[in-house]
Amino acid sequence: MTIGLALRLAPALLVLALAAPVAAVDTGTPVPQLSEARADIDAEAWDSAIAKLKLIVDADNTNADAYNLLGYALRHTGANERAMQAYTRALTLDPQHTGALEYQGVLFVILGDLDKANANLDKIQAICGTSCEEYEDLAEAIKG
Repeated sequence: MTIGLALRLAPALLVLALAAPVAAVDTGTPVPQLSEARADIDAEAWDSAIAKLKLIVDADNTNADAYNLLGYALRHTGANERAMQAYTRALTLDPQHTGALEYQGVLFVILGDLDKANANLDKIQAICGTSCEEYEDLAEAIKG
């Protein structure tokens, strides 16, 4: 290839290079399974659960279950504001997520907002009645 031809092709090659899609960077960290985070929650290994759940939601920001569990784990570390953000995201993704409604309702109880806790209880009742576990657990938390 002559220098003249190379100089004429250089701008076109630059445009093609800049237009090429950038491949995702592989950090080498595999995305954990939700079951692994649940195992950490069962063991009350909150920090480990949070780390796994963050990786899960970073990989899939449409996973309402992962956001719900992230909120649950965060609440157990006292990070109530971040927990509320996670519950809100879960409920944005799935407004009828009874687990998120329950856990957010418990957080409302902790924060002293019984009106909002009762509103969540009403939503759960509309979805699954009064005999589902989420309704019973939140009703118990509201009673104190």
